[in-house]
Amino acid sequence: MTTSCLPPSLELWQPRLLALAKAGLGDDSAHDINHLQRVWRNASVLLREYAQADALTVMAACYLHDLVNLPKNHPERHLASRQAASLACRQLAELDFPADKLPGVAHAIETHSFSANLPPHTIEAQIVQDADRIDALGAVGLARLFYTAARMESALAHGSDPLAAQRPLDDKAYALDHIVTKLDKLPGKMQTRAGRALAERRLAVLTEFRAAFADEWGVAI
Repeated sequence: MTTSCLPPSLELWQPRLLALAKAGLGDDSAHDINHLQRVWRNASVLLREYAQADALTVMAACYLHDLVNLPKNHPERHLASRQAASLACRQLAELDFPADKLPGVAHAIETHSFSANLPPHTIEAQIVQDADRIDALGAVGLARLFYTAARMESALAHGSDPLAAQRPLDDKAYALDHIVTKLDKLPGKMQTRAGRALAERRLAVLTEFRAAFADEWGVAI
């Protein structure tokens, strides 16, 4: 969705939200401005199926959901989305964002996180959660997976058993394990029907990659 085709309220707020998001970014390329733009683009697709959802609430949460982004191995990772929600609401209030929408934005940010394990109770929060998780799948999701694994100093895969046929899965030690440990479960955890359909298509990319990887790694499937 481009700025030229946005409704007036979204066109007004998009550059402001972008500015807030950019000011809060760290050095994590898996959670950079391009990720935020992709999440909003995914959410825009889902919004077409759920006209009752408030698009401005969704847009704000998409752009600001990673204002606090702790590493995956940080002991307080599960608190990051709550911290991001609190910071987002403070910053939005300073810009005179509609006060009646702030609770919805906060809830969507709090519940987007897999680590927080909080259920989304509004359609806006469900859309944001799905949109963010969709970006963990497909070709881009695959690139983000290995980028994050490198930052965590994980190996690509187990040397003799990359598919974990005879060992427990360990996605902290082996990047490839993350596909089965977490990512292939995401379609079943989608909150919206439209999100599930998108997630299933993107998961197929990861499933095909995993099989090809094992074949090239030298392990019979």
